[in-house]
Amino acid sequence: MALMRVLGLMSGTSMDGVDAAIIVTDGEEVVDFGPRLFRPYTPAEKTTLRAAAFEARRLSDRASRPGLLAAAEEIVTEVHAQTVERVLRDNRLRPGRVLIDGQADASGIDLIGFHGQTVFHAPERQLTVQLGDGQAIATRAGIPVVYDFRAADVAGGGEGAPLVPVYHRALARRSRQEGTIAVVNIGGVANVTRIAPDGSLIAGDTGPGNALIDDLVRARLGAEMDTGGAIGSRGHIDQKALTQLMAHPFFERSFPKSLDRGAFSVGAVANLPTEDALATLTAFTVETILAGIVIAGGADRLVVAGGGARNAFLMRRLKARAGVPTMSAAEIGWSPDFLEAEAFAYLAARRFHGLPITFPTTTGVAIPLTGGVLVNP
Repeated sequence: MALMRVLGLMSGTSMDGVDAAIIVTDGEEVVDFGPRLFRPYTPAEKTTLRAAAFEARRLSDRASRPGLLAAAEEIVTEVHAQTVERVLRDNRLRPGRVLIDGQADASGIDLIGFHGQTVFHAPERQLTVQLGDGQAIATRAGIPVVYDFRAADVAGGGEGAPLVPVYHRALARRSRQEGTIAVVNIGGVANVTRIAPDGSLIAGDTGPGNALIDDLVRARLGAEMDTGGAIGSRGHIDQKALTQLMAHPFFERSFPKSLDRGAFSVGAVANLPTEDALATLTAFTVETILAGIVIAGGADRLVVAGGGARNAFLMRRLKARAGVPTMSAAEIGWSPDFLEAEAFAYLAARRFHGLPITFPTTTGVAIPLTGGVLVNP
């Protein structure tokens, strides 16, 4: 299979902005890494996206864009198109030729993997909604785009998430990780991939990642996040509230499983002082991650990526509670911040080559499936 230079684009449930990353891959091995870029959403863009996510809870048709959803989709498409243009301009890249005449191009981008913005995810209703017009981006960039990665899996009876485990395995293989490892991604939602020595995968969402922490900080302090966990680190964990949070039936379900960003609320800590509330929500994220790893079968060590890896308080507690070596993805040469953008570049290449991106043990789909819609300029 031909090597391709692929640009991956990711906007996660934290809705902080667009991550862009380039990798060189044949859809199996990760051969090289390229430039990376983060384009933050403006405050006005964030406000629209968050309001659209709230409106999306009433959707019954994943293609429908009532009210703010249409405006939000325009924002997502425009910001991603701008990001592609900046990556190409800043790095003197252009549309590649490998998809046209089979010849790899050292200065070209052959393919774009565009995740879009998830605003609602309810696989039990066979419904998952990602905003963003992949065809518009392909036409504007002059580069083929793979997008709408989750729909095929959900239509096939899967959870539609997480999608990154197969990329976690490729990274583990590239960096020659030994034993059983659990790759923990802490975005708005947290998920875990357990990779056994034989390469077999078990994966699923574990619970809220940064979502509840961010929501409480935004509501009470008008800030975007508890930077570094500084506020929560000064608080005390309320065990009664933590027990109440942990009582949710989601945590008893076996893998694979997934959830929507809005599946949980800060109600259990509503009456606590801010520092104690954040300490308790941080502990909640940690305990649900560890419970998920136990359900998955345990691991010899944990590798942590995503925005949560920058929360020093969360990382200290996770390391203290895990009982096995726990490290940031950066410590083994992976990118904590751009790993998911890289993953959607990898998944796009797999889609181009007809390789599966979801599996019975990662999403619960009946058979391994490829996924994503490939569109040309």
